[in-house]
Amino acid sequence: MDFDVTHGFEILERTPATVSALLTGLSDEWILVNEGGDTFTPRDVIGHLIGGEETDWVERTKMILEHGVDKPFPPFDRFSFREDYKDVSLAEMLATFRDLRARNLDHVRSLGIQPEQLELEGAHPDLGTVTLRQLLATWTVHDLAHIRQIARVMAKQYRDAVGPWRKYLRVLDE
Repeated sequence: MDFDVTHGFEILERTPATVSALLTGLSDEWILVNEGGDTFTPRDVIGHLIGGEETDWVERTKMILEHGVDKPFPPFDRFSFREDYKDVSLAEMLATFRDLRARNLDHVRSLGIQPEQLELEGAHPDLGTVTLRQLLATWTVHDLAHIRQIARVMAKQYRDAVGPWRKYLRVLDE
């Protein structure tokens, strides 16, 4: 499927409710576990998504529309949330994510992006030239990837508990 703003926004609009339904009210054993090393916990994923709402997707959209490739995107700090939200409850983080996402989608809608503008280019610090279409498609897939990540991290908590059924549950070995 080719990227379409309306279709992409169908996913972006639902992500806050999806992660909230999945995580609200869970014990720390579910939300503070990771896959080892510097990997994200489900709580970290929400912090990371907030960071993207604060400094990445909409800011880069505006940069493409206003500056094209003449002004490179600033690097995105994938881990800034660890300091910024270290003392914030998960419930507050989920509310912040919901509010920021709604505001950001409203803002992007207000830009009235036309199909030909989706081919406008920007300069990514690592990837080089990217289009607005690619940026907005990535925002959508980024959400889906992190929803999957949350589910995968949580599923792995029962890797051994499922016994022989593990062979049918590929998520446990990803």
